[in-house]
Amino acid sequence: MRLTVFGATGGIGRELVGQALAAGHQVTAVVRDPSRLTVTGEHLEVFTTPRVDDPDALRPAVAGRDAVLSALGPRTRAQVGVAASLTAAVLRAMEAEGVSRFPAVSAAPLGPVPERETLVLRLLTPIVSRVLRAHYDDLRAMEEQLRRSSTEWTAVRPPRLLDRAGTGRYRTAVGASLRGGAAIARADAAHAMLAMVADPETVRQPVAVAY
Repeated sequence: MRLTVFGATGGIGRELVGQALAAGHQVTAVVRDPSRLTVTGEHLEVFTTPRVDDPDALRPAVAGRDAVLSALGPRTRAQVGVAASLTAAVLRAMEAEGVSRFPAVSAAPLGPVPERETLVLRLLTPIVSRVLRAHYDDLRAMEEQLRRSSTEWTAVRPPRLLDRAGTGRYRTAVGASLRGGAAIARADAAHAMLAMVADPETVRQPVAVAY
């Protein structure tokens, strides 16, 4: 497949690019600063643009692709808001080019509390949600944009992200949350996203992913 990855220099984004290349896909990595992209490969195209918020500037990066994947999000508290604003530009570029498949990273706390959730997570989740309220509000706005779009979106909702090797073993829940889903490696979150690209059950659905 021909895939485009936004947020390609972030933790999940780098994993998406690397794993997609390893699987034999042709990958376009959209970046502001190509020096921050450490992944290389024969079938990798690096699309450099300072205007990720400009739909017209993004159209060449998505034209003719089978799917677009987004790991866009803030790296610092000062950048909160970029998930919604940048995703809006990506959606407009995709719609202009007639590209539909769009898995995008969101977050587990946006989903409902699972039935019989563990005591630790019942106590911890509201605290984390308050501390990171602005971040989650940004992602809620992003998910609302997905729902209003004409794309075949999937909102991928991981919990706490870990910097460790992927296992290929994790749980997913379409349209629901996962009981006891406290963490997942970025590598496994990316693995799950790539698997969802061709999974029709995940289209226009939020999907929880966790160990």
